[in-house]
Amino acid sequence: MSNEAKTFNMVVSRQFDAPVEQVWAAWSDPNLIKGWWGPTGFTCPLARIDFREGGTSLVCMRAPAEYGGMELYNTWTYTKIVPNQRIAFLQHFADKDGNRSDPAAHGLPADIPAEVPHLITFEVVIGGKTQLTITEYGYHSEQIVAMSKAGMEQCLDKMQASLGTR
Repeated sequence: MSNEAKTFNMVVSRQFDAPVEQVWAAWSDPNLIKGWWGPTGFTCPLARIDFREGGTSLVCMRAPAEYGGMELYNTWTYTKIVPNQRIAFLQHFADKDGNRSDPAAHGLPADIPAEVPHLITFEVVIGGKTQLTITEYGYHSEQIVAMSKAGMEQCLDKMQASLGTR
């Protein structure tokens, strides 16, 4: 029997009634990211994007005032970018200056990993639509996967609205 702990992946997929270039821009253009990053009710006051392999972006999601306006920062360090097809990055929680931090230090559950590999794929669908699939790897519990999936679904709802698609 292996000593490795079992991990779980989060996968969410959404079809956008928009060309792949437009959906791609939603992940690479800081002004567009600010329109959708964060679950419902959250805002994105900062999206400092260094969109190149080896680059690191810093994004912030701010909770609504009724929840104290807490800010959560993440870095995305890009490991692979294939234009209009694939983005791979490592996500870390961070402080406002982009220094990595422990998720538990932000009041998040202790079983959220410090590093979460992401793969975002873009597929052209007949009729000029785009199939977007997001995979997050290496969670330690199904509960954290469910929490992440719920948050990402809300982000994608906001992305859909910001792209003017259904």
